[in-house]
Amino acid sequence: MIKYLGSKRALLPPIVEAVKLLLPDGGRVCDLFSGSARVGHALKAQGFQVWSNDHNAYAHQLATAYVQADREVWADKASAVLADLATTPPRAGWFTKTLCEDARFFHPDNGARIDAMRDRIEAMGLEPELKAIALVSLMEAADRVDSTAGVHMAYMKAWAPRALNPLTLRMPDILPGVPAGPCQASHAEALDVAGQFEGDLVYLDPPYNQHSYLGNYHVWESLVLWDKPETYGVANKRIDVKTRKSAFNSKPGIGPALEAVVGAIRAPNLIVSFNDEGYLSRGQLEKMLASRGHLHVIEIARPRYVGARIGIHSPKGEKVGTIGRLRNVEYLVLATERPLNLPVAA
Repeated sequence: MIKYLGSKRALLPPIVEAVKLLLPDGGRVCDLFSGSARVGHALKAQGFQVWSNDHNAYAHQLATAYVQADREVWADKASAVLADLATTPPRAGWFTKTLCEDARFFHPDNGARIDAMRDRIEAMGLEPELKAIALVSLMEAADRVDSTAGVHMAYMKAWAPRALNPLTLRMPDILPGVPAGPCQASHAEALDVAGQFEGDLVYLDPPYNQHSYLGNYHVWESLVLWDKPETYGVANKRIDVKTRKSAFNSKPGIGPALEAVVGAIRAPNLIVSFNDEGYLSRGQLEKMLASRGHLHVIEIARPRYVGARIGIHSPKGEKVGTIGRLRNVEYLVLATERPLNLPVAA
């Protein structure tokens, strides 16, 4: 899957084990802030019926491919589509000019491949799941040859070695359907879905600081929407990065926003993923969730994201400032109707 700030790849085992502890017989689970779709994908692999939601279009496509699409329905058709795309002649367009020449996220040779394949996807009139698989394959192929430190806030001064490799498509790891029923992906605000979901457990992994996922991954948003937007700044961000703001990226806004989402949830079990660098403290989070029943907190020490470990650099590539701590603490806060025996609880 794509490189992703806040990805729960390394935390999947404790998250999945927590869900299985709460739902030993399986059940219906909703991931309200699905992001890279890793959590939904892992839960579907365990047989849970999953509803993944995110308000960003690129995240919705990831969830459509990795959660909603079933292998037995779409794999053969997707293979044919990817084979078609692989033979599409390169043709430079908006993507190459804006994000490979004016900005340097990808080598222009790969930009021309991306432009041509993306135009071809749009012209094929694919069903939603099939289009999502094609878009995710293209997104992941581009991610493997990018020239960034992992986010789209900036790009390398000189081409990263991987950026000189030719872009190649691969089939995403699409899972078979689950006996519990069809999984789904939605493209909506978390608060809207929170009140609609009728199931057993809701997993919440909201943004928790000033870093906007739209701002950090504007390239994927433009690749998926293919609206060729007006851009601004050295990174050629979409102009709507300035206006599509989330209350979860605001210190005064996150508390009321998360409280509203939690209040709208009707499922008997909640798991909230947070960390000690967020705008809310552990104490504030526990107070917010206290009315949901019994609380159990799992603490997991983790390395900080790659940008923090590399340090801060000027536009000329010179290191400025100093690196702070290299590790943080991830919290999994379980709110349940019944008490649990958690030997790892903090």
